[in-house]
Amino acid sequence: MLISMNWIGDFVDLSGLDLEALIHRFTLSTAEVEDVYHMGENLRDVVAGKILSVENHPNSKKLHLLKVDGGDKIYDVVCGAPNVREGLIIPFVKEGGMVAGQEIVCAAIAGYESHGMCCSEKELGISDDHSGLMELPEDTPVGKDICELYAIKDTVFEVDNKSLTNRPDLWGHYGIAREFAALSGRELKPLETVSLEAYDQLDPIQIDVKDQELCYRYSGLKVRNIQKKVSPVDMRIRLFYCGSRAINLLADLTNYLMLEMGQPMHAFDCAKVDQIEVKRFEAPFQFTTLDGQERHVDENTLMICCKGEPVAIAGIMGGLDSEIEDDTDSLLLESANFDAVSVRKSSTRLGLRTDASMRYEKTLDPEMCPTAIGRFLKLLLDIDPDAQVISRLTDVYCKRYPTVSLEFDKAYVDRYTGIEISNDRILETLHALGFGAEFDGSLFHVEVPSWRATKDVTIKADIIEEITRIYGYDNFQITTTHSALYPEKRSPGNKADNFAKDILVQRYHLHEVHSYIWFDAKKCKDLGIALEENVKLLSPQSPDLETLRTNMGPTLLSFVNENKSFAPDFGIFEIGRVCEGVKEDGLCNERKKLGIALYSRTRSEKELYLELLEILTALGRDIKRAQFIFQNVEPRHGWQHPRNTASVSFDGKELGWMCALHPAVAAKLDKKAAVVCAQLDMDAFAALPNTDIAYREPSRFPGIDIDLSLVMPQGLTFAQLTHAWEDIDSDTLTGVTLIDSFQQNGMKSITLRFAFSSGERTLSKEEVQPWVDAIVEKVGKVGAVLRS
Repeated sequence: MLISMNWIGDFVDLSGLDLEALIHRFTLSTAEVEDVYHMGENLRDVVAGKILSVENHPNSKKLHLLKVDGGDKIYDVVCGAPNVREGLIIPFVKEGGMVAGQEIVCAAIAGYESHGMCCSEKELGISDDHSGLMELPEDTPVGKDICELYAIKDTVFEVDNKSLTNRPDLWGHYGIAREFAALSGRELKPLETVSLEAYDQLDPIQIDVKDQELCYRYSGLKVRNIQKKVSPVDMRIRLFYCGSRAINLLADLTNYLMLEMGQPMHAFDCAKVDQIEVKRFEAPFQFTTLDGQERHVDENTLMICCKGEPVAIAGIMGGLDSEIEDDTDSLLLESANFDAVSVRKSSTRLGLRTDASMRYEKTLDPEMCPTAIGRFLKLLLDIDPDAQVISRLTDVYCKRYPTVSLEFDKAYVDRYTGIEISNDRILETLHALGFGAEFDGSLFHVEVPSWRATKDVTIKADIIEEITRIYGYDNFQITTTHSALYPEKRSPGNKADNFAKDILVQRYHLHEVHSYIWFDAKKCKDLGIALEENVKLLSPQSPDLETLRTNMGPTLLSFVNENKSFAPDFGIFEIGRVCEGVKEDGLCNERKKLGIALYSRTRSEKELYLELLEILTALGRDIKRAQFIFQNVEPRHGWQHPRNTASVSFDGKELGWMCALHPAVAAKLDKKAAVVCAQLDMDAFAALPNTDIAYREPSRFPGIDIDLSLVMPQGLTFAQLTHAWEDIDSDTLTGVTLIDSFQQNGMKSITLRFAFSSGERTLSKEEVQPWVDAIVEKVGKVGAVLRS
């Protein structure tokens, strides 16, 4: 948001102060200032000039030869503007002057010397209008500096909108001026308004608020006999400096009031709209907005209507059929307050975010509605004194925010701030910010103003923030705090998460990623992954991001697709949330899942699959001392491989899955690479019982490894094999590792490496052979035989 210091100066006298330093204090205390612009600093020797004569250029049909009175002498000027005429008063840059950062020098144009330049508004930097010369009033004194005639020189600073999200009072210049008054110790001037009570004897407007859940307040008033059509130059300059464009007087006034007070307003042509109805429609329909776009409006969108016909989308934009036109001489003025959530949802559904909707989303103060109308009338009557108010203020107040009163003692302030701030300083700060505050000798009694009570200041700690930020955080003495150190307490879930991250990063060199809980429909479509039906967001950022994800796979695969060009081999993981439908209480059934994806252009799919199996085995073994069981299953998702998909379970409970990709998806991702992925339910995994780990001193003697190649039916699991030899009484068998696996014709062949070692001596092959024979005998009973 752009803020004009000239505009701020209307409400607080900052003369004699260092504006740059004050803006810096604003950053420290209130909101981040991203940039500061010095408007008009590139203008020099620009005066009001009068065109004395106009001749056609003999060598050009588009150029004219002018004689211009610059106040000190007559200048010969070559100009191509279409609106040049004798007697016209225009901005004129003398020879040696500067405009738009360029010095004007004598130059030959089509054979004739030009000793100055006549300017458009765009060349002065006060609008985008370059259609012709800027025309000044006939009574403008010739030779007068243009920057003395109009407020062209200004300091404008840009505020980061994100830092104002919780401050609806700062979305207009008057709220910002209140902050500067508090920071500078200067007095804030009241807004000059017209007393609306003077029109109480007039007839009211017919205003019917049918939907009082979404419309909190609606104020309206009618004005006629509006003769002036063009806004004053200074008003147009302020609008342009603050990012708005001038249209006509009535439209400019509503925009001006929005930028000044933060209260959006709308002016309807009274010939088209003479009564108001606020409601939602029962069925969707098409509606054309002021920007000429036809929009689909559903039954959840609040509309402003006249005699049953929609004329505006509440809080967002007016309709094309009721817009103010150049010949409009009467208006129905709207100043309203709408439900913030409703405006935000409607804006998102329509794909239409306006300056008005951005402000309504912040939960505006309903008390501003009649004040804004009084301010509008003040500005209008100053510009067009012949305008007539023809109705009294009609004010339908449907919902009032509760008042907020807080009490605390001085000790509370001292305890929270850690410094001594005097009672007078506290009261002075709160009064400057508009709070009602008193101290009765023991307690501070604070009344929160309406513009801070909608959602901003609700508890005592908020008052401490107000006091300290105006006092200045940079005025606090830096000290080292002293407090007792307590051991960190972690839940079993957090412990399991952290152990898993350590293993994945330190041992297997995987990269952690972070994502949102929803699917990205576009990215899934690019990979040929069909979205699964699930819970949808009511107000998604875009239609592609409305479905909550049911598993981690598509998210990680989209990350792989985006990063595949950066490395030939990598692995990623994320511990994130998924939504598995809705629980009985109506809330989303969120589960915490670990997702893993491995990508390689140098290794085969089989090698990656075995590495993924090793990773999952290590997680179960090293965190919970659990031996996972992997078993081939039918794919649960269309993007999983029809054969190379396995469940991961322990003690009869399924914890997750691992898989290669369906060939069609793999081809879309990368035809020359292998990709595998897995998912583990971390909530269920963390709930597994912890097995005590007994310390065993590593053997000082070399061990011996025996490889056995076994052939077995495909249905026989690795867990069944391990159970087969569990009862063999041998302290020397220290580990078993899967080395290779191959499947064909309903059978599979695997190679297992059995590690034997003794803490007393070096073992020989003859010593371990009886145990090897026993293992072969045991596995033979479950259907596995040595490969010949």
